[in-house]
Amino acid sequence: MKVETCSFSQKKIYPGKGKLYVRGDNKVFRFVSSKSESLFLQRKNPRKIAWTVVFRRMHKKGVTEEVAKKRSRKAVKHQRGIVGASLDAIAARRNQKPEVRAAARQQALAKSKEQKKAATEARKANKAKAVGAGGSGPKVSRQQMKGGAGKGRV
Repeated sequence: MKVETCSFSQKKIYPGKGKLYVRGDNKVFRFVSSKSESLFLQRKNPRKIAWTVVFRRMHKKGVTEEVAKKRSRKAVKHQRGIVGASLDAIAARRNQKPEVRAAARQQALAKSKEQKKAATEARKANKAKAVGAGGSGPKVSRQQMKGGAGKGRV
């Protein structure tokens, strides 16, 4: 049994049914009914006529197989350690109480200030030693060192 398809509506045409239309250029058109033939001859667009198969395909009508929607993949956030600290160290710091964290910060600031103070005092002591031992003599500019014409030369 040969089943044809309608040239307009894309519906099945069973043997003994439908109409055959042959155009002047010998192109053959098969129609399921005179209704579809009439619409074809009026040059109607089957994509805009609701009962045609083409329209139903375009507008996703009657598709029962694809009921389940595609599930979108959600990005999962992973926590990793940073170069300076491991993950458990980061978690411990995050779970600290704000008061404890503030106290630790104050302590760290005080420690750094003490170190800075000690470094400046040591530098001052070294400078005082150098000056007390005779120092480097009179100050000479770079221009004078090179032998350029300075005010003090005779």
